[in-house]
Amino acid sequence: MSKAKNTQSSGSDVKRYNFTGKRKIFYIISAILVALSVIATIKVDIAIEFKGGTMITYSFVGDINVNEAETKVEEITSAKVNIQQGEIFQSDRKKLSVSFVSNEGFTAEKQSELTSALQEIYADNDMQLLDSTDVAASSGRNFFIKCIVAVAFSAVVLILYIALRFKRISGWSSGVCAVVALLHDIIITYGAFVLIGFQINSNFIAVVLTILGCSINNTIVVYDRIRENRKLMPVAKLNDLVNISTTQSMSRSFRTTITTVVTMIIISIVAYIYGVTSILSFSVPIIVGMVIGTYSSLCLAPCLWVSWQSKGKEA
Repeated sequence: MSKAKNTQSSGSDVKRYNFTGKRKIFYIISAILVALSVIATIKVDIAIEFKGGTMITYSFVGDINVNEAETKVEEITSAKVNIQQGEIFQSDRKKLSVSFVSNEGFTAEKQSELTSALQEIYADNDMQLLDSTDVAASSGRNFFIKCIVAVAFSAVVLILYIALRFKRISGWSSGVCAVVALLHDIIITYGAFVLIGFQINSNFIAVVLTILGCSINNTIVVYDRIRENRKLMPVAKLNDLVNISTTQSMSRSFRTTITTVVTMIIISIVAYIYGVTSILSFSVPIIVGMVIGTYSSLCLAPCLWVSWQSKGKEA
């Protein structure tokens, strides 16, 4: 009986993977991915809703060459134009979304001129105006700033929450490490967003908030296991405690991530087939973010916490 108690206290016979022993490798991998994501900023494409401009949507029948349409619209508007083509559900018509930067706005007269020109050029495609929106540059900037403030406020609340909930395992340090891991996830997801070729738009904000929720949940599960195991194995070394706790949390994190990723893959395939880019710009980055979030929850946040706790001590 006493032997069994001692085994439980030390955790010597408990299955574990040596996460903390490989933490330098994890730090190098994360640093490389973050660096690549920052470098990707040179080709970032910010959507009209953030930098201001005009968005016009037309419906049409048949087929239109997008590259040719971009050239035609650029000649008419004298602006750099982005055009996307998509399907209209439950209709035999398609839609053409035209967007371009327009600091001075796009007057009704100019819009009418553009519509008439396109209807003349594509007379056989029955081009019809569906929607037109002008976004002021100041409004876009304000919206973006509000999104950043919301994310920053969430980070502060998370640190406070984790600090209070996990005060038995030095809550402040675990809260800071969790937020550092979240920033790591956001930066890499941003890099993937840019490198894949998606615009930074409202979908990006939705992806970031989704990843924040999923990643912090996985990290809290690991912290919770560390806290419980500290009671069960009071004499276990810090490295052993974290390795055992992280190993025990792996299956749950993997199941959650695999379920979400498989669902997003199916959605992405369907969206690609039907040309629904608005869904693709959400589902594809979510796949990247979920994978990175699981990696940071298991390999980064616990290892950062061990490094913090073991400064000047023998872990």
